[in-house]
Formats: sequence, structure tokens, C-alpha cells
Amino acid sequence: MNEDQAHRALREELGVYALGAGSPDERAVVRAHLEGCAACRAELAELAPIAARLADADPDRLDEDPAPPPGLADAVLARIAAEGALPRADPAGRRRRTRLAAGSLVLATAAAAFAVGWLVRPVPPPPPLESVAVEVTDPDITATADVVPHTWGVEVKLAGAGFTSGEVYRVTVLEDDGDAAPAGAFLGTGPAELFCNLNSPVLRGDAEGFQVVDASGAVVLRSTF
Repeated sequence: MNEDQAHRALREELGVYALGAGSPDERAVVRAHLEGCAACRAELAELAPIAARLADADPDRLDEDPAPPPGLADAVLARIAAEGALPRADPAGRRRRTRLAAGSLVLATAAAAFAVGWLVRPVPPPPPLESVAVEVTDPDITATADVVPHTWGVEVKLAGAGFTSGEVYRVTVLEDDGDAAPAGAFLGTGPAELFCNLNSPVLRGDAEGFQVVDASGAVVLRSTF
């Protein structure tokens, strides 16, 4: 398996990882890949909210068949009738249009049923926020932080001001075994307040804290959970 194939195989495991599934060995492989692949970390961050909603879904409601909005079928059938009233010069073309219209009815009905089912779905509670203490080493910086535990890792919600405008700051989550995993980066906004969500594949139970370093590598902010 070449490098591209290996990367593609690991990307296909991100959904399983986001759901908290997979064996410990499989999760360890994905986690090691995430630490060195910014693209997959970004994709995992996009999958996380979907995985959270799936985890809160009610299996007992999956067999429900919500009805489409009233009048939808009549509207589509009227369109089919209108298509049938066109000139008969091209019977094959008219048959194609009729098939397409009938197909549209099926798709529209299915889409409407899905939309109704989505609207009546149980609304999951917001994720728990854990406020954490923040120690700032730069007197110009003020900051607060909350931590959100997920099945796929830990999310740090950072708010602050005084980070040098335009400077890149990198964030790492510190593990209890002494390792550090990248959790993303952000640009300073000077005196303007910034808000950013930073994601790491480290599970909350394995995370001891996080730190922020500036472009020179100096730690400007740290937190111990």
C-alpha cells in the first residue's frame, strides 16, 4: 500500500473514530495519524458535531414514516400533467420528461419526509462546558478557557485579547504521559477580543492541560485541567 492509499484508508476511519468506535489499537493508529495531519484534524472537527447528533438519536423513532407536506404530491402530478400536454412531435423526449418528473416526485417526497423527520428529531442537550484555570505569562494578554469533552477527543474554547496582531500562535494539549498533541493555531488580533475553538484527538481523561506558544516558541499561556 503506497502513501496515498494509506492516507485514504485512515481518512475512511475518521467517522468510526468520531463515533468513539473501533478497537484500542485502531484508535491509536488514527490518533497517531491525526497528530501529524492537519487536513484530517480539520475533517474530524467537521465530523464531530454530526457524530454528537447521531449519538443522541432515538433508535425507536427510526422506523417512523413522517408524511410529506400537504399538497406536494398534487403539485408534482400537476407538473407531470403539464409535461404531458406538450406537443407530441417528440414522443421519446416526452417519455423522458415524464420519467424525470415521476422521479422528481419520488425524490421530493423522500426529501420532504427526511426534512419532517429531522424537524421532529429530539434536540440533544448542549455539550458540557468545563471552565479551566488559565495562567498567562505575557502581561499584555488576558484569556479565559472552557473545555468540552467529546468521544473523539477534547475541544478547547479559548477567548482572549492582547495577542500580537497577525502573529501565529500554536496550541498543544498536554497528555498525562508527558506527550503533547497539536490542537490547531490562531492569529492574534491585538486588543480586539478573539474567540476560537481548538480540537485535539486527546481524550479528556488523558489530557492534563494545554499551552499556547508564540511564533518564537515561547509559552504565553498555559492551563492545567
